[in-house]
Amino acid sequence: MHPFSYTKVSDTQDALDAGRRGGRYIAGGTTLVDLMRETVERPGTLVDISALPLRAIAVTERGGLRIGALVRMADAAAHPKVRTTYPVISQALELSASAQLRNMATIGGNIMQRTRCTYFRDVTAACNKREAGSGCAARDGFNRTHAILGASESCVATHPSDAAVAFAALEATVHLVGPGGERRVPFADFLLRPGSTPHREQSLQKGELIIAVEIPAHSRPLKSGYLKVRDRQSYEFALTSAAVALHVRGGVIREAKVAAGGVGTVPWKLPAVERHLVGERPSSALWAEAAKQAADGARPLEHNRFKVELLKRTVERQLRTVGGTK
Repeated sequence: MHPFSYTKVSDTQDALDAGRRGGRYIAGGTTLVDLMRETVERPGTLVDISALPLRAIAVTERGGLRIGALVRMADAAAHPKVRTTYPVISQALELSASAQLRNMATIGGNIMQRTRCTYFRDVTAACNKREAGSGCAARDGFNRTHAILGASESCVATHPSDAAVAFAALEATVHLVGPGGERRVPFADFLLRPGSTPHREQSLQKGELIIAVEIPAHSRPLKSGYLKVRDRQSYEFALTSAAVALHVRGGVIREAKVAAGGVGTVPWKLPAVERHLVGERPSSALWAEAAKQAADGARPLEHNRFKVELLKRTVERQLRTVGGTK
């Protein structure tokens, strides 16, 4: 670990001032500290924001839900409003990491976490995320866990967050504050696909701070859930996952929100699947037909071709779980 300075702030403006000077924000530290130990990250200054008043979960005026950036993952998962209104979020959080990490890690930190690509974390390997222009060792290396959607010649790493998949499905908004004031960014625009600049992972401006994630109000009743497929049942990242939310009224699907994880460079929204569902009556045949669209545009690599079929099966299974079968 390289030497660094540390400061703790209790005021948002003090945090922004430190961030503008190049300080890196830290709260739970469950990702950043690991990367510092591995010398992947080498911040000169850490700005501890854990004392900021960003731990509230509240219902918005329009009936949505606002989750403060410093809410612990475990607390968000257990919150009665999250659990009853958006179980897909609770389930995604509870299937993440370990109980110990969920008790420390925050919602803001979770969506900001960096990839678990082994080449990214190996400082001797070529990685454009870590060192722009150095190459991507994963493309011709062992790429079983890598992306089949949204990849580029520069990067094929997946985004590791489970909660982010649920937020993407529910079309959340990220609330930010920075030197220029507050702004809101649709979740679909917050996490960036790699393109030719994989080292730029979020649409944050210098010194900006996440203050909350807002889930918009959705039609009721809204049934939702999260399925994670992995090599082992605990403390493992997804090979594929599916976040599904359905509004069914009068026996017809009126609204469908579907996203996948473990397969994309960002949490991957599945609009083709959603379009196939809306206006139809739930049935086993419908789930199977809709799920066929899940891997549209996939570009598998040498070792992860199995993800194409696995993604379709994962989406179909979760549609059946949430929507029921007839």
